[in-house]
Amino acid sequence: MNDPQAKPAVPTAPPQSRIRSFCIIAHIDHGKSTLADRLMEATGLLGPRDGRAQYLDRMDIERERGITIKAQSVRMAYTAPDGEVYELNLIDTPGHVDFGYEVSRSLKACEGALLVVDAAQGVEAQTLANVYMALDENLEIIPVINKIDLPSADAERVRGEIEEMVGLDCSGAAMVSAKTGIGIDDLLCSIVDRVPPPKGDRQARVRALIFDSWWDSYKGVISMVRVFEGRLRPGAQVRMLSTGKVYQVINVGVFAPEIVELSELAAGEVGFLVCNVKEVGDSKIGDTIADAEDEGAQALPGFKEIQPMVFAGVFPTDNADYPALRDALAKLSLNDASFSYEPETSMALGFGFRLGFLGLLHMEIVQERLEREYDLDLITTAPSVKFVVHGKDGTTTVVDNPAKFPDLGDYESIEEPVIEARIQLPQEYVGPILELCEQRRGIQKDLRYLTPTRVQLVYELPLAEVVFGFYDILKSRSRGYASIDYEPAGHRKSDMVRLDLLVNGEHVDALSLITHRDTAYNRGRDLCIKMKDLVPRQQFEVAIQAAIGSRVIARTTVKAMRKDVTAKCYGGDISRKRKLLEKQKKGKRRLKAIGAVEIPQEAFHAVLSLEDG
Repeated sequence: MNDPQAKPAVPTAPPQSRIRSFCIIAHIDHGKSTLADRLMEATGLLGPRDGRAQYLDRMDIERERGITIKAQSVRMAYTAPDGEVYELNLIDTPGHVDFGYEVSRSLKACEGALLVVDAAQGVEAQTLANVYMALDENLEIIPVINKIDLPSADAERVRGEIEEMVGLDCSGAAMVSAKTGIGIDDLLCSIVDRVPPPKGDRQARVRALIFDSWWDSYKGVISMVRVFEGRLRPGAQVRMLSTGKVYQVINVGVFAPEIVELSELAAGEVGFLVCNVKEVGDSKIGDTIADAEDEGAQALPGFKEIQPMVFAGVFPTDNADYPALRDALAKLSLNDASFSYEPETSMALGFGFRLGFLGLLHMEIVQERLEREYDLDLITTAPSVKFVVHGKDGTTTVVDNPAKFPDLGDYESIEEPVIEARIQLPQEYVGPILELCEQRRGIQKDLRYLTPTRVQLVYELPLAEVVFGFYDILKSRSRGYASIDYEPAGHRKSDMVRLDLLVNGEHVDALSLITHRDTAYNRGRDLCIKMKDLVPRQQFEVAIQAAIGSRVIARTTVKAMRKDVTAKCYGGDISRKRKLLEKQKKGKRRLKAIGAVEIPQEAFHAVLSLEDG
C-alpha cells in the first residue's frame, strides 16, 4: 500500500495507456462510498487525519441519511507493483432506484465499472438494474464482493449468485472489506489490469461531453466533463453544440479530492471546466463542447431523456418568496437534470410550481435541498402521476395535476401508467408481499426461485398505487429484506375518479387526489378523519367533506370553540339566558358564512400517510 501520509502531485495529461476511468455501482447500502474512501487512502489521497466516513458524500442530507444522492468524481495517482504510475478516475454513484439517472450519466464517462455486492445480502434488485446499464455501455465489469469480514458473510454463495443471476464470470472477483481495507491492493491491481485505457486523438479538435454541472456563487456554472478528443486549455474558445453559444475557458482541473487546477485536460481525462457561463440553462448535462471554430463538429451521444414519473405542487408559504423559489429551481435543475418544473397556480396556495420527479425519495430530497440550500419555507402537495384522458369528442390529453382532472362524466375513458416491478426477497416473506401486490391492484407476471432461498416476483403495478406508501410497507412486511426495481410499462384503462376535499363548503384544490373508484370511499373517510385532527377549531363548526363530483362520500365535523355567554347572568328569568344564546347562535351563523378556515401546512402531507398500514 502507498504511504498514506504522502500527498501525490496530480500529473498533467499522462499517456492514455496509463489512464483508467471507472465508476462504482451497487444496490443501496452495499458499501460503495466506504470502498471509495479505502481506494483514496490506498493511493495516498486521504491520510488518517483527513478523513471522515464517506468522504465523497459532500451534502449534509447524504451524511444524515447514509445514502449517496450525487455522483462524485475524484482523480487518484496509483503506483502499480511494476513501478508505473497510473491515473485513476473514480466516480462514486448512488444506489437507490430514484437516482438511476446519476448512474447512467456516470457510465458515459468510464470504460469500466466495479460491481459491489454485499457478502451477506447478495444480489439485489438494483444490482441487476445497474449491471444492465453498464452492459449497454459495453463497460468492463469487475465483480467486487464486499463486507467479507462480517460474521454473516457467505462469499461463495454470493459468487454463485452473481454468476447465475448476472451472468458474469466471478472466478477473478475481488474479495474485499471496505471497512477494514482487506483486499484493496489486489482490487487496485485488477482495475489497472482489466479496465481498458481510453481512446481518442489528442491532436484533433476538442470534443468533450458534459456529464454533470452545478452552480457556484463565485464562478458561475462548473461542469464535469469527459474529454473524448483534443485538449481543453484555459483561454480557448469553445462552443456548446445544443445552444451554439461560444464561451472562453477560464480554467480546468480535477478533484483530488479537493479542487486542483491544471494547465490542460487531454483526450481520455475526466475533470471540471469553468467557462464564463452565467445562465444556468446554457450548460446542459449531456451537451457536447467543441472548438468554437469547428463548424462541422458532431455531437457526442448524450443521455436518454428521463421522463418524470411522480408529480407534486411546490408552493412558498409566503407568496413574496415566489421569485426566490423560481431562481432556486433554475439553479437546482442545473445540478439535477432529472426533475422538471413549470409554473402552477392554486386557489388555496397561490403561485408555485408543478415539479416532476423520478420517485418519492427523489421528491423528498429535492424539497429538502430547496429548503436547506436556498433557505425557503415550502408546502408540497400530495404526489400524483400522469393519466391519459380520452374525451368524448375523440381528443386525448395528459393530466398530471388532480386540479385539472375532468369532472365525472366529461370523459370516455382514462388510462393510468403502470410499471413492471421486480421484487427480490427471501422465500419466507413471499406470502405477505403477494398479498400487498394484490391489494395494490397488481397483476402477477412471474414468480421464480433465483436460488433455493431467494425469490423474484415480477408484477405489473399501477404507479399511482406505488407512490402511496408502497415502499415502506414492502420493507416492513419483509423486515427490510425485500428490494424493488422498476421500469415504465405503458398504460392500462382504469376506473379512476377525482376525490375532492371540501372545508366549510369550500373546495381545497391542493388536497384533491386521483384514486381508483374501488378505494375512493376508504381514502375519503381516512382523509376526513386525519383533517379533523389537523384543522384548528374555530368559533363556528367546520364541516370537512370528501366528494366525488357532486356526491359527498364521507364527512366529519370540527366542533366549534364554546364560549359561555351566560356566565355573567346570576339568577333571574331564564328568558335572559335564552336571549343571549340566540344572539350567539346568529353570530356564529354569520361567522360561518364569512369566516375563512386556515389550512395548516401539516394538512397537505396528510394524503401521503393515508396507507401506512
